[in-house]
Amino acid sequence: MGDELVVSIHSDADMVEARAKSRILADELGFSRTDATLIATAISEIARNILVHAGRGEISMRPLSEDGRYGLAVVARDSGPGIRDVDRAVESGYASRGGLGLGLPGARRLMDEFEVESEPGEGTTVTMTKWRVADDLERLRERKRRRTHHPSS
Repeated sequence: MGDELVVSIHSDADMVEARAKSRILADELGFSRTDATLIATAISEIARNILVHAGRGEISMRPLSEDGRYGLAVVARDSGPGIRDVDRAVESGYASRGGLGLGLPGARRLMDEFEVESEPGEGTTVTMTKWRVADDLERLRERKRRRTHHPSS
């Protein structure tokens, strides 16, 4: 599919840019407005965590296509202090300061796949994906594309 988009997160303005780019990419991938909003909200929460806890980082987004579905993969990285207790940090009711009150648990609920890797003193990487099922026309186009690229003998 398309190329990866990367947004450096250094300020609130960068959060707005990451949100806007995620909405554009979600729209291009055929996500509903509701799902595009969920993705943008999850990105806002993760970007807020980067700013509050690490000061800076980056968020990358890339389209996915596999097994009759389309996805938007988001990877947020920082070199901040890390998270001592990742399990606790992703529990409901645990939210960082200054966000929409959703924090990591909220972002986790908004996305289909969610993983946090962190070591104290080493920074944090959050990987999250939202999926949608390809419609009939998209599946037909994909089958045709495969046949023209891999004709049977």
